[in-house]
Amino acid sequence: MGKLAYVAWPVMGNEITGASFRSVIQAAYSSVCTAGPAIGRLSCLVALAFVLSGCGKGPTLLEQIRQQNELVVLTRNSPTTYYEGPEGPDGLEYELVRRFAESLGVELNIVVPENFNEILPLVIRGDAHLAAAGLTVTARRQEKVRFGPVYQEITPELVYRVGSGQPKNPGELKGLLEVVAGSSHVERLQELQAEYPALSWEAVEDVESEELLVNVWQQLIDYTVADSNELTINRRYYPELRPAFSLSTPEPLAWAFARGDDDSLYNAAVEFFEGIRADGSLDQLIERYYGHITEFDYVGTRSYQAHIEQRLPDYREMFREAATEHGLDWRLLAAMGYQESHWNPLAVSPTGVRGIMMLTQAAAKDLDIKDRLDPEQSIHGGAQYLYNMIKRIPERISEPDRTWLALAAYNVGLGHLEDARVLTQKNKGDYDKWIDVKQNLPLLSQKKWFQQTRYGYARGREPVRYVENIRSYYDILVWYTERELAETEKTPPPVQLDSPAL
Repeated sequence: MGKLAYVAWPVMGNEITGASFRSVIQAAYSSVCTAGPAIGRLSCLVALAFVLSGCGKGPTLLEQIRQQNELVVLTRNSPTTYYEGPEGPDGLEYELVRRFAESLGVELNIVVPENFNEILPLVIRGDAHLAAAGLTVTARRQEKVRFGPVYQEITPELVYRVGSGQPKNPGELKGLLEVVAGSSHVERLQELQAEYPALSWEAVEDVESEELLVNVWQQLIDYTVADSNELTINRRYYPELRPAFSLSTPEPLAWAFARGDDDSLYNAAVEFFEGIRADGSLDQLIERYYGHITEFDYVGTRSYQAHIEQRLPDYREMFREAATEHGLDWRLLAAMGYQESHWNPLAVSPTGVRGIMMLTQAAAKDLDIKDRLDPEQSIHGGAQYLYNMIKRIPERISEPDRTWLALAAYNVGLGHLEDARVLTQKNKGDYDKWIDVKQNLPLLSQKKWFQQTRYGYARGREPVRYVENIRSYYDILVWYTERELAETEKTPPPVQLDSPAL
């Protein structure tokens, strides 16, 4: 999108009261504020609210939002905030503001400025109701905006590529350091410059943190600074990226609001966060986006990426067909296949399961699979088995928990999964949420607990690792396929020649 428009409103010098005042405001809104994009309309509303404040008590900001049925939120494109996922808009910040707008009973309008350093000035100016963009709370920023409740903590990391030499502190940097202009990282570097006078960097416009991480990986620059959550996500795609050292202790993230006397929207946000903390929704969202990527395996990630290039093409269409037949995402099915066998059709385990989807003999018989070592039969059998498991999970359980629980049942059996859900309930957890059930699955290997269950002992840690690995493999495969699609769309069509001989 282009630059955000800001509409100025002339101050009315004459006193207007009663019906004439209302008619002027209505006419002004109809002629100006209803024209143009949402961001311009919001500026008009802010200006009209200013007029109202001078002529009598008008509606609060929260009342205006409800009257206009629109919450305008500034954010940025990144895997930690807002992006287009396989099923539409996604990201932790997006999910939070979507639920906040829903709690207010209004529509959500997401606005992504061209540059990161436009976000806070737009909030200050009143061109949006709030900013939810993974914003670090700093003393300098608090002088300009008002931050809502803290919902997550991150650590700013100096990032380099393995093989180029790891610096131990800012004084050892030898090369080009680039950071996003307007980010909190610039503030941290400025503070460190007092201790390391030779420290230098370039603050770059028109880029996101992820782009700078890619530039480090491609060795176009030597270093960048990234928040720990962004680095953790991107290392799965660019395994050679490494954190050299932290620039500070953990720092809080929060939404930003304009300062002023009207606390109505701010108080609604405080109440919203209190609610999602109390009911566990906030923890569940953070687990959804980060719970499966807390541990990084360089060798395993590199091996997986190599197999995507070398092995997956032979079976990709089989995964597509089987997934389509059962209403599944083929990339999820492929991630399962990799977890089971590393896409080896001849894989055989010591316990007798075999094939790409590692079906047991009993499961193959139930699914009418004649040859477990036949890749197509195995993949279709695995798809049918997963589909059956999903169908047996209670319908009240929403996605993605429904799928994660079905995957656990695929690995450990539905009976043991139900035992773990019973233990989850006994331990005051939510037995319909994966974040709580995965804490209780390992208890199935402890005598104190499995004696209380119907199906007894199970190696409960295995389904937890199984599900978390598949989640990570799935994310990486989605990234690969989205990148392929983007590259295909940029590739011009081949030149057609009229004659085979030139």
